[in-house]
Amino acid sequence: MPVYLDCNATSPMEPVVRDAVLRFMAEDFGNAGSRTHEYGNRAKQAVQRARDQVAGAVGVERDEVIFTSGATESNNLAILGLAPYAEREQRRHIITSALEHKAVLEPADALRAAGFETTILPAEPGGYTALDRLKAALRKDTVLVSIMHVNNETGVEQPLDAICDMLSGHPAYLHVDASQGFGKHNDPLRNHRIDLISVSAHKIYGPKGVGALVLRRRGSDRPPLKPLSFGGGQERGLRPGTLAVPLIVGLGLAAELATKHFLARQEAVRTFRAQALRGLAPLAPDYNGDQERVLPHVMNLAIPGVDAEAFMLATKEIISISNGSACTSQSYQPSHVLNAMGLSKERIMSSLRFSWCHMTPPVDWGAVVDAVSRVR
Repeated sequence: MPVYLDCNATSPMEPVVRDAVLRFMAEDFGNAGSRTHEYGNRAKQAVQRARDQVAGAVGVERDEVIFTSGATESNNLAILGLAPYAEREQRRHIITSALEHKAVLEPADALRAAGFETTILPAEPGGYTALDRLKAALRKDTVLVSIMHVNNETGVEQPLDAICDMLSGHPAYLHVDASQGFGKHNDPLRNHRIDLISVSAHKIYGPKGVGALVLRRRGSDRPPLKPLSFGGGQERGLRPGTLAVPLIVGLGLAAELATKHFLARQEAVRTFRAQALRGLAPLAPDYNGDQERVLPHVMNLAIPGVDAEAFMLATKEIISISNGSACTSQSYQPSHVLNAMGLSKERIMSSLRFSWCHMTPPVDWGAVVDAVSRVR
């Protein structure tokens, strides 16, 4: 098999996480809502431990964590769930950026269609949101600012601490889609000015189909969200339905391991990055995004004179990579992220995303260069 270099789309599961998920599927299979027997008690305890593990990663309490099916659902709940409060308070202005995932941009579009005003901040050429543009966009009736932690295509980290400082004293809620940064750089997510954090397990070596929404209190008050679905009352009434205990256990353990092994993983991905940079150097790639802001497990690049599809076809027996977000790649259109950064159409069509992890094996970069050189 080729070496898998598409970890931003989904990551391999840690073996210990996989074992824990399977155990709660096959052995401790109780419903966490069943309070009359030991199977239910074990499931409930496992969920509570997972809640503590996720909460500990970003410095909140267990009752500030709501489990969901993934970051997309968390984003929708954070954005659309705030609408009734915004209507009641007559604060119907939201701010987000052109760099966001579709799971943020499309809920924002839905609010616009419902009569909200939405400001989409343009991107800087380096792939981040400019603070002066955010400051200029803030209004008294701004109810929500939604800015991602790390971009899924370029790996560029957004200036969250500076954004938090800017919003100090402003009542707008701050939502952060942290699906690509949670577990890889948690320190910014511990900032108490961040009200809502979306998390996905399958980006941090956990199972697909589970995520979380962190609702950080302001004093004693949680963000005033309303549910998007009804029936059952689970997760404080915000996300009803039988809890997916095996997946939740996997998310919790993955979050704990990400914190525990952060330094070792960072060393591994930095070493891999250095090897990739050296190995690809003969192709003279152009790197997209401010490389001083890019997390070490991602690179987005274009090879002059080589279309992305031609590159992937030439190297498919050696490496598995992508040319954008997996959520839209099946009906591929030029990346809205790279377009927002002002890149030319030719460069966008040549751009590729490489993303790896601490479990990624070495790549024969010489073979990659040879394969691409033949189609150049």
